[in-house]
Amino acid sequence: MITSAHQMSTSAGPMFSGALVDRVRHRLAAAGAEVTPGAVAAAVRAESDGVLADLQVLSALRELQQELVGAGPLEPLLADPETTDVLVNAPEEVWVEQRGQLRRTEVRFADPDAVRRLAQRLALAAGRRLDDASPYVDAPLPGGVRLHAVLPPIASGCTCISLRVLRQTTHGLDALQQVGSVSPEAGRLLRAIVTARLAFLVVGGTGSGKTTLLAALLGCVPASERIVCVEEAPELAPEHPHVVRLTTRQPNVEGAGEVTLRNLVRQALRMRPDRLVVGEVRGAEVCELLAALNTGHQGGAGTLHANSPAEVPARLEALAALGGMARHALHSQLAAAVHVVLHMVRRDGARGLAAVGVLERDGDLVRVLPAWQDGHWGPGRHRLHELLEAHGGGVGC
Repeated sequence: MITSAHQMSTSAGPMFSGALVDRVRHRLAAAGAEVTPGAVAAAVRAESDGVLADLQVLSALRELQQELVGAGPLEPLLADPETTDVLVNAPEEVWVEQRGQLRRTEVRFADPDAVRRLAQRLALAAGRRLDDASPYVDAPLPGGVRLHAVLPPIASGCTCISLRVLRQTTHGLDALQQVGSVSPEAGRLLRAIVTARLAFLVVGGTGSGKTTLLAALLGCVPASERIVCVEEAPELAPEHPHVVRLTTRQPNVEGAGEVTLRNLVRQALRMRPDRLVVGEVRGAEVCELLAALNTGHQGGAGTLHANSPAEVPARLEALAALGGMARHALHSQLAAAVHVVLHMVRRDGARGLAAVGVLERDGDLVRVLPAWQDGHWGPGRHRLHELLEAHGGGVGC
């Protein structure tokens, strides 16, 4: 069914106008019956005055099923295991990212209204509102897809839809070494960091593999330890026997019922975690995380958007300010809470560990010294060696 619908939408193009789709939708809604193929076919014949041949009714039925169910003509793209992002800029501009490469597809929408209808239906599925009064939405969808959509006139010309496929990361560290994302030397260093229960942040840009590396390292945690993961969307799935996962909740259409990362970090502290993990540190929850790591919760971890390890302190300053924490207080907490920064990059579609940095005090502030970068040791090597030896995870560095 997916293949035939995809072929119809990409090669033949839409056969029917958005007006027919609207009339059929309104007829089905008025009837209040289950949206079955038979009901849709009867509605198509009724709204087309019965002038369509059987083959035309079948084609119309396929198009309307795409309109009314799932992600419409984008469904085959999302179903492809290689897809990481699907982007809609206009009815005839649908892009997909697969294996790190962005390319334009042959998928087409009937008109700008069809794109708008899809965006609004997806927003409704996420329990969010998308209309002229609330012209943009950012929310997780059922099934592990993150939706972002912007309506005109905020988006020029046509509704823009961005769908990111959030696939659970289950690759172990050995698998990352086999594909070349982590070198054998770096792999030994990473295992030592986990064994020594050093707190670490995995940093990098969007799509650089931060969550994948974090899940792999959590798989190296001893089975006797309890891991509590806090995330906005359920991506982390480490190969570990004792993992508790807490996920945020967006507010409903009335603006009630929201559960934030900051709320969940506080709850996680009451769940006896041996390792507290925040899937992505992106707001005021950094205050609770640093406080937790300074109260005996060793070996905590998280991911953070940052262009380089050296930029991590400044990035955390900005986030901590959202929680009311002053700059010097942030650096004081950071110096005691986090030991190591792991930097992931994406180059020519390939993702890999580029650098390992170690945090140290520089007067009243904290800086990140490069300890290992692209296979070469840096000035932070001896500081990292001291940390590993002090925590019983020594490695030949």
